[in-house]
Amino acid sequence: MVHLRGVRLPRLRTLILYITFPALAFALAACGGGDDEAPSDAGSAGTLEVKSVTFLASFKPQANLPFVGAYLAQEKGFFREQGLDVTIRHDTSGQSLQLLQASNVQFTTLDASDVLRRIADTDIDVQSIALVGQRGQQGFAVLADSGINTPADWAGKVVGYKGNVPPEFYAIAKSVNLNPERVELVRVGFDPRILSERRVDVLAVFMSNEPDTLRSIGFPTKVFDPNDYGLPMLGLTYVTTGAYASKDPEAVRRFTRAVLEGINYANDHRDEAIDITMKYAPDEDRAHQRFILDTELGRAVNDSTRANGIGWQTEAQWRALHDALVQYQALSKPVDLKRAFTNEFVDAAYEGGKLRP
Repeated sequence: MVHLRGVRLPRLRTLILYITFPALAFALAACGGGDDEAPSDAGSAGTLEVKSVTFLASFKPQANLPFVGAYLAQEKGFFREQGLDVTIRHDTSGQSLQLLQASNVQFTTLDASDVLRRIADTDIDVQSIALVGQRGQQGFAVLADSGINTPADWAGKVVGYKGNVPPEFYAIAKSVNLNPERVELVRVGFDPRILSERRVDVLAVFMSNEPDTLRSIGFPTKVFDPNDYGLPMLGLTYVTTGAYASKDPEAVRRFTRAVLEGINYANDHRDEAIDITMKYAPDEDRAHQRFILDTELGRAVNDSTRANGIGWQTEAQWRALHDALVQYQALSKPVDLKRAFTNEFVDAAYEGGKLRP
């Protein structure tokens, strides 16, 4: 189990009470109200202008780490302490970016590669404010008894993929000197059972859930991680629009801090994090949700986050991803990385990137 060292966010209650106590004491003395109990939320959201925002999780309710960060921020009061009134919604129709552009929601989630693709293809206004997945979401699964031990063994096999052939396939093939023409590439749907039915030999999968789905029906897998083969893929991000970040940076700062506090809390209290997730996803399997959470927490950490905190992102990371996508023709044109991400809000959450006790 990965322990995320040095990345806990201090609760704001103590600091705000310290700042406001003299004024509060003066007011109580003037009013003769010294015997009254202070409200339970005194010194937290009451000192801030309440801002109402909507977070749209970009899939059904489940334990994807950015979703869990928001669930815990809501249920543990981290949003409230930041003076935020947050509505949490879920998108199962693929409309999250349209709703973001229309200002119907202020925050959603998006894979880092898709941030770059959407900007390149449509010139959309979307910006990552925190990089939750330090490694990519996608891997390539084979059945444990398939006899496929390395990607070089994919020669002569059928590889199934969702949507378009992922650049990860070409990167892995290049790293092991595999001629892609020796592989039969087949577009398949989103049901991983196609691998258990042996209709494909290799299947592009979301690493945080599909290997566990296959295991649960009696088909353990071996998964090849593109990051292990030199491809600098990144995972899920929290995104907003550049326009909203400029219009209300205070709301973005508060939101970023609260969800990162939620993620850090989830890491230290995983059973409780799943308890809370099940409130949002009551029909899901608890053990499967724990697999998702544990997998994504493990992929949220690298040397940079150990030094600076979960959610940290660097230009070097985005540049490496960008250049790899260009190399494998997964971007229609180059992208200005200043449009794609900003570290301003994570930096503020962790007090300039310094570790906190």
